Amino acid sequence: MRFGAWIPSYAYPGLDYERARQGTDTFSKKANDYDIDLWVIDHLLHAPGLYGMPWLEPMTVLTHAAAVAPDVQMVGTGILVVPLRHPVVLAKEVATMDYLTGGRYQFGIGPGWYGPEFEATGTHISERGKRTDEILEAVRLLLTTADATYEGEFYSFDSVTIDPRPPRMPNVWVAGGSRIPDGTFDNDRPVLAKTVLNRILGADWWLSRCSGQQQWVHNDWQVIKDAAAAQDSEPPRFGHCNFIYIVDTNDPAKAREEQHIYFEQAMGTHRTRDHLEKSYFFGSIDEIVARLRDLKDGGCEYIVLGPTSDDPEQLDLLHNLVIPQVNG
Repeated sequence: MRFGAWIPSYAYPGLDYERARQGTDTFSKKANDYDIDLWVIDHLLHAPGLYGMPWLEPMTVLTHAAAVAPDVQMVGTGILVVPLRHPVVLAKEVATMDYLTGGRYQFGIGPGWYGPEFEATGTHISERGKRTDEILEAVRLLLTTADATYEGEFYSFDSVTIDPRPPRMPNVWVAGGSRIPDGTFDNDRPVLAKTVLNRILGADWWLSRCSGQQQWVHNDWQVIKDAAAAQDSEPPRFGHCNFIYIVDTNDPAKAREEQHIYFEQAMGTHRTRDHLEKSYFFGSIDEIVARLRDLKDGGCEYIVLGPTSDDPEQLDLLHNLVIPQVNG
């Protein structure tokens, strides 16, 4: 199993230049030393129902991270909320990122879920699925074809050429999956929607989402494999992303006591502790390793872990205490 980490580009209250630098620059350099890939989260606005603060702009953060971490194998958006963007502008950004990273960029996408972000960019959350599919189709066309023409329900363009186009289309990672409802957002469902399944089947990788019980991840993976087999095709490769705060202890109670402090900072206080513990990675080193091994045994090849702290020491603990046990 290969490991990546979400860059903790949190926009903390009172964020200053030094803290922003620590969260992106220092963290990315340390990841480079440990051969841990770098990923970014995308939220245009503060979504207080699930998070305690917003993030910095993801493509800008990733560009900086890729420059100071030249040796990591992958840098990716995990995930980019594509319905908030226009496909022609997005295609240009992806092509530029591909060149600046030497082909390391991973195009992770999803439909988003926070209504005010859609309203602020002139769309509506009810259109998010159709817009996501159109944008992905249009971006693929723009990145592989000169004089591209596209006519969709929401987007259209005629004879548009993106220059330079990447030597090959970047890997597409599609997020989605069952999620534990918290009673606030109607789009949270403990099932894998058919439209999301079809989008996943057309991707290079499935990035199974956090906020779902781990057995649901296994169940979703079986649904994906069965659907691919029914089409006589290969399923995408299996990745997973989740939030974590690593505590150097094998005392479950002590670990959770400290973890909830940092999860509350990153996630806010809207959800119960029980909901958080079902959704994300909690517990002792042994418990975290066991959960990662379970994913690995189930076919997961890639994991993105997001520390709920911008302390680079989280990478030390991941590199020294977790990865060797999972892959040893």
